[in-house]
Amino acid sequence: MSLPEQWSRDELAGWQLARLQSLLRTVVPANPFWSSRLREANVQPEAIKSLDDLRRIPFATKQDLAAEQVAFPPYGRNLTYPPTDYSRLHQTSGTTTGQPLRWLDTPASWNWLLDCWTIIYRLMRLRPDDRLCFPFSFGPFLGFWAGFEGALRQGNLCLAAGGMSSESRLKLIQDNQVTMLGCTPTYALRLAEVAADKGIDVAGGSVRAILVAGEPGGALPSIRSRIESAWGARVFDHWGMTEIGPLASEADDDPGNLTVLESACIAEIIDSDTGLPVAPGTPGELVVTNLGRLGSPVIRYRTGDLVIADPTPHPSGRHWLRLKGGILGRTDDMLIVRGNNVFPASIEAIIREFDEITEFRIVVQRQREMNHIRLEIEPGPQVPEAESTTLGGRLAKAIKERLQFQAEVVVVPAQSLPRFEMKAKRLVRE
Repeated sequence: MSLPEQWSRDELAGWQLARLQSLLRTVVPANPFWSSRLREANVQPEAIKSLDDLRRIPFATKQDLAAEQVAFPPYGRNLTYPPTDYSRLHQTSGTTTGQPLRWLDTPASWNWLLDCWTIIYRLMRLRPDDRLCFPFSFGPFLGFWAGFEGALRQGNLCLAAGGMSSESRLKLIQDNQVTMLGCTPTYALRLAEVAADKGIDVAGGSVRAILVAGEPGGALPSIRSRIESAWGARVFDHWGMTEIGPLASEADDDPGNLTVLESACIAEIIDSDTGLPVAPGTPGELVVTNLGRLGSPVIRYRTGDLVIADPTPHPSGRHWLRLKGGILGRTDDMLIVRGNNVFPASIEAIIREFDEITEFRIVVQRQREMNHIRLEIEPGPQVPEAESTTLGGRLAKAIKERLQFQAEVVVVPAQSLPRFEMKAKRLVRE
């Protein structure tokens, strides 16, 4: 049988429908959360006879899941099996809802996540001799847990680098001739910053690839270029969520785009206001139904991520959905500044074009009932103090010319802004 990524659209649609119908038969009536939602929508599992029928099921949001866990602590009722059947617990950072979402997985559901990583590593063309290092906390955040175990399943040497300083991690990478890193874009830049500080030449080292996730930076050309230049390595972007699993990755032969694992999920792209599908090539919100995480599934889940379906043929002939430019931003991050719709990722993309800026923060304030943006920037040690004011002026001018609003730019002292290993929290609302 051919690999899933080689299937035709007809083969894929048949697979997805069969998996969706099996999912609904398993979940209803065993899972109280989804059973009640389908009952309220007057949808019976046997009524789903085509993929178009999926639209009869209402959307679900992170707020729905968060409210469920508040009403039925600590895990909510999105559990298809008895509690004793679950063996993994992970949770989100809580940046969207203010409270972390706890997520349980059965061994079978966790194995489904590892199956997704098998495909991701195949798309990336992971080599048998690759040595991987995952410099993240290995705490309850799902992060790269499944990526780590997925690479172990492939037989690769995998180094867990939790609980270490950045300098110790760099030594671990050097000593073991690591060829691939898994981290956030922010931390890839932070490691490069520490390496430059310590006189360590990572660009001439063993690392050939950096798998980034958790933030939109891997899809932003300015950030991507900065990471690749600092490390002398290829960046691979990856997308997933604690509640949906690892469901998209950049392929080796398709740089700059994300390939959605459509054998593991059904993806829709909708107009956030109307809920209706958008045409290929039109920006919209990504909605996902995962097809194998039966222990705690999500159905028609509004991710809040903005994407564009690439309508052009895949260069290698794959028929899976491709997201042009990866994740473009988030619906809940959009700011309205002087009548302009602005995403923090767009601001970051411009900031990252200035090599002199080491770290930054976006502060949103309300002034006279309007949003005011203050950008706090931290120049690198190579920037003379006399040039700092000029740097701030150049950045303000670039923001004005390209995003059509005037930002206040404040230069702050070196090392005064926070550093991050996991998801960076650079957007502050006052």
